[in-house]
Amino acid sequence: MAKGYFVTATDTGAGKTLITAGLVEAFTQQGLRAVALKPVASGCQRTDEGLRNEDAGYFIQHAPIELDYEQVNPYAFEPPISPNIAAREAGVEIELPRLLQIYREVASMSDRVLVEGVGGWKVPLSDEVFVSDLAAELGLAVIVVVPLRLGCINHALLTLESIAASGVEIAGWVPNMLDRSLTHVPDVIDTINRHSAAPALGIIPPLQSPLPKVVAQHITLDLLEG
Repeated sequence: MAKGYFVTATDTGAGKTLITAGLVEAFTQQGLRAVALKPVASGCQRTDEGLRNEDAGYFIQHAPIELDYEQVNPYAFEPPISPNIAAREAGVEIELPRLLQIYREVASMSDRVLVEGVGGWKVPLSDEVFVSDLAAELGLAVIVVVPLRLGCINHALLTLESIAASGVEIAGWVPNMLDRSLTHVPDVIDTINRHSAAPALGIIPPLQSPLPKVVAQHITLDLLEG
């Protein structure tokens, strides 16, 4: 069965999807069959085939194996709101055993599986279940995307602390340079590194072409799997 990683972030809008796709590209360049899943997505568009998420469509299009949409994005919701609210409005219950079964099916056909969470680590999927519970159910080590901007040290350390307290392994974190005006970037990264159980896996600079193949150039897989 494939080795997998769960990709979360300190908040929404952190660049999770792009970095997930960049990780897939980096593994692919190593000759591995790497795929990405997006189990839960809000803000999906209505199509003739049903609700569809653009990022999930990208993951399907670039997968080295044939995947159905429902395997990549089993829970798709139209409103761009927290998935627990969207699921309640749709009369749907997000079931972790179903997501585990899908993950195992895909992992049996792959070498690496990246599972992208929704929002941050403690986004609720229902009244009782959180994104953190999904990562624990899948049994995957976590990669944390940290958008480098004012306040990111606090957000990063709180997220890393919560992951560690849950007993889930932290595989690494990815600094994503979203705020070009942020100063003392090396010091910011060093501060987070000193309090993290796993290293920064490179740094994603401001990109004129935000493409997975470009992101892959800035990720050090040796730090992840060395």
